[in-house]
Amino acid sequence: MYKLGIDVGGTNTDAVIIDENLEVVAAIKHPTTDDVYEGIISAIREVLRESGVDRGSITQAMLGTTQCTNAIVERKNLAKIGLVRIGAPATTGIPPMVDWPEDIQGVVEDYTVIRGGFEFDGKELAKLDTAAAAEFFEKLKGRVKSVAISCVFSTIRNDHELEIARLCREIMGADVHVSISSEIGSMGLIERENATILNAALYQVAERFTEGFAKSLADEGISNAEIYLSQNDGTLMTMEHARRYPILTIACGPTNSIRGASYLSQLKNAIVIDVGGTTTDFGMIQNGFPRESSVAATIGGVRTNFRMPDIISIGLGGGSIVRRQPDGRVTVGPDSVGYRITSEALVFGGQTVTATDIAVKLGMAELGDPALAAGIDDELAAGAMAAIRDMVEECIDSLKLSSEDVDVILVGGGSIVLPRELSGTAHVYNPEHFGCANAIGSAISKVSGNYEQLIDYNQIPREQALEQAKAEAAKMAVEAGAIPETVEIIEVEDVPLAYCVGNTCRVRVKAAGDLA
Repeated sequence: MYKLGIDVGGTNTDAVIIDENLEVVAAIKHPTTDDVYEGIISAIREVLRESGVDRGSITQAMLGTTQCTNAIVERKNLAKIGLVRIGAPATTGIPPMVDWPEDIQGVVEDYTVIRGGFEFDGKELAKLDTAAAAEFFEKLKGRVKSVAISCVFSTIRNDHELEIARLCREIMGADVHVSISSEIGSMGLIERENATILNAALYQVAERFTEGFAKSLADEGISNAEIYLSQNDGTLMTMEHARRYPILTIACGPTNSIRGASYLSQLKNAIVIDVGGTTTDFGMIQNGFPRESSVAATIGGVRTNFRMPDIISIGLGGGSIVRRQPDGRVTVGPDSVGYRITSEALVFGGQTVTATDIAVKLGMAELGDPALAAGIDDELAAGAMAAIRDMVEECIDSLKLSSEDVDVILVGGGSIVLPRELSGTAHVYNPEHFGCANAIGSAISKVSGNYEQLIDYNQIPREQALEQAKAEAAKMAVEAGAIPETVEIIEVEDVPLAYCVGNTCRVRVKAAGDLA
């Protein structure tokens, strides 16, 4: 039994094959192509050729992709949707998409705000106006194939969202894509609604990359593999789940690298630095999984509150362009030659001084023709490496929760440009197969269950409530495909909510287990 892991980045598409003992059999990097699937197929062919593995023995295939992120950032391939907000008259003061950039507001073909919703304590705010919703759906029928539904305080009670979703399918057809905010975001109506709108608008992108990946595998004779997609908490989801919640694939690239770095180094707690051709991502491993961000995430100018990894990204990579400024300062990036590094960097016969050329000049790496970098001025090289060091050390300090030194793991093909001695670190690791850590993270990932609920400890004692929450999270992981005996509780959090009645806390539990 073998696992195939693919991770599509902006510069390279990485592919790995891992055996039943989770040992890396083969790992390759292939330039990402304009046609993403051409690059995926080429990477699959190359890794199969290098490994010699029979196609029929591959039983699981995992894909990490940036396509949903790219669709939002580039404003491409987003579907037109309808939006129903439940919460009139209380929520009419702030219209939907009030702070969105104008060039993306057009994804919402039409919206309505109807009566209904709940107070913070779960009491009904107003009687649900199903007649107004039905009239809206009749008007929307034939114009869109995806609908987003949000409701005030639906994270406490989602009765009204579920009722409107049922009504939507009844009127618009069973094949309409319905995104419900209580299944996607957390507390905060506007940010949760924003995330739900984006999720609904991504359904065509999700269909394209799931079907495209399945076709790529079939075309290469890999017909016995169950297909999974990477999500941004470091775990996997089925193709069907990815089609329902495509927004959960956003930022899966950095989380795959974090998971892969943890596996390769056997460290459960550390800072991971993933250096690509254009950017560097910094993240924190906690108990073997990426630390989640505690603040709202902005994606393509849209503020959201669904779960996201705590990632810092900077414009530093192997292809970053090195310049001497008029004032004498040496800068590195943020612009990069990207996937053109093999033709534009000095060591490959090009004319552009890149961070990779600096690393070769300083004897940190052997790539291309080192003689072509020998002419770089010593002062320029030293200044560039000092700039790189300052950028990296500043980000390390930003991620640390205390003044103590931390372990750091360097991964990604561009990590050859980073110094191995960094201020604030206890030890810097650069494990074997570091260049394909993202694809390895995709291949070895587990499946998870995430439970979140507001619970009044005056009604249910805290210990009992937490045990019930853990059981629910474990059950959700098993339903997602985890082997029951391998499921473990990864994270438990309960946060008191001062504005709620009684002793109410927001309880979050995450469980994860090996794929069945």
